[in-house]
Order: sequence, then C-alpha cells, then structure tokens
Amino acid sequence: MATTADVRHELASLADPRRAAASSQFLQMVPGGYGEGDKTIGVSVPEQRKVAARYWRELSLAETAKLLSSGVHEERLTSLFILVRKFTKADEEERGRIFGIILANTGRINNWDLVDSSAPYIVGPWLIDKDRSVLDRLAESSLVWDRRIAIMATFAFIKAGDFQWTFRLSERLLRDPHDLVQKAVGWMLREVGNRDRAAEEEFLARRYPVMPRVMLRYAIEKFEPQRRREYLSGVA
Repeated sequence: MATTADVRHELASLADPRRAAASSQFLQMVPGGYGEGDKTIGVSVPEQRKVAARYWRELSLAETAKLLSSGVHEERLTSLFILVRKFTKADEEERGRIFGIILANTGRINNWDLVDSSAPYIVGPWLIDKDRSVLDRLAESSLVWDRRIAIMATFAFIKAGDFQWTFRLSERLLRDPHDLVQKAVGWMLREVGNRDRAAEEEFLARRYPVMPRVMLRYAIEKFEPQRRREYLSGVA
C-alpha cells in the first residue's frame, strides 16, 4: 500500500520555485492575505490531478486524511482530489466516512481552491438525500471557509434542479463581509439562473439593492448587457 510519504515525495519531485512564488501571490499566502501562513511548493493543478489519479486506489483513507493535515498547500489539494475520486467510487459507508473527514478538517480546507475542489463533489452529493442542517451551521460559522463550503455544496443540489438551499443560504449570507463568500454566493445564484432565469430573478427582485456589489455582479454575469445595467443602476 502507498503511504503519505510516497505522495509527498512525488509532489516534491514536481516542485517549481517560480510557480510557487506566483501561487503564493495568487492564493494570498502573504502577510495580511487570506492564505497567510500557508506554504506552496509550486506544483500545477494538472500535475496534482495526475498524482491523485495514480494514488487514489492505493492510499488508505487514514493516509489520505493525514495528507490533508499537511502544511503544504499542494499536499492538501492533492488529498482532496484523492478523496473526491474515492467518494465517487465508494459505497455508502465509505462515502459517509469521507464526508466526515471533510467536516472534521474544514480548518485545513483553507483557501478557495481547496473548498471549490471538494464541497461541490463531496459535501453536496452526500447531503442530496439527507438532512442538510449541517449547512446552516457552516453558514453561521465565524470561519470564512466554512461559509464558502456551505454555499458551494449547494452546486450539487442546483445540478439536480433543487434551488431551495441555494436561496436559503444566499439569504443568510447576503451581507457576508468576505469577498470570497460574496463571490461564491453570486456564482451559485448565477448557476441557478443558467437553469431557471425566472427563479433567480425572483430571488434577486427584493434583495439586489442590498447585495454587495461583487455578489450582484457575479449573479448577473450571464444576463443581457441592458439587463445587467438595470440591476447595477438600481432600476431592475
């Protein structure tokens, strides 16, 4: 069986200091940034996906969870790619364990790429036919990553034609102070609109005047130019 050390060794062999410097800026791993304190070694996402594809069968859940506790960003992201692959192929019992690993480690899923690579593919799909109240708890969290996980998980519901929880959490997060949550809410509303424009506009009708500008811009990104101008000028 493969171990965490095997995956770490392979990722280290792919490290690129120049890419690491660029990633550090892009993911705000700088003083005062939302990723402050994190470490990147400069492995591209496609390369990480290839590593995950090679190891997801051989690496146990325990070893994968251990990788998720790493201080290296690429090691955590690769562990999430592995967990998504495992989740897709797992039976109900193992899917539940994988969901539990995610919930127990939201503090380690601490950048937007980590959230977006896992919440829509593990958290949302697990909750499709289950009690979703955990999303209310996450949406109320003081941790920005919990709040982004909550709204991003609803992408799985949207794809199934179920918009209720996207609207529910968007209402709760309507005045969220963090732009990473604002963008995620707008993105999910846009995804609703891609499937049911009338449903999105009905939600926006009474709320768009008080929405943060970035949230609104994301939500109406696919609207016709004239309709976008109406929303942005407050006459929709």
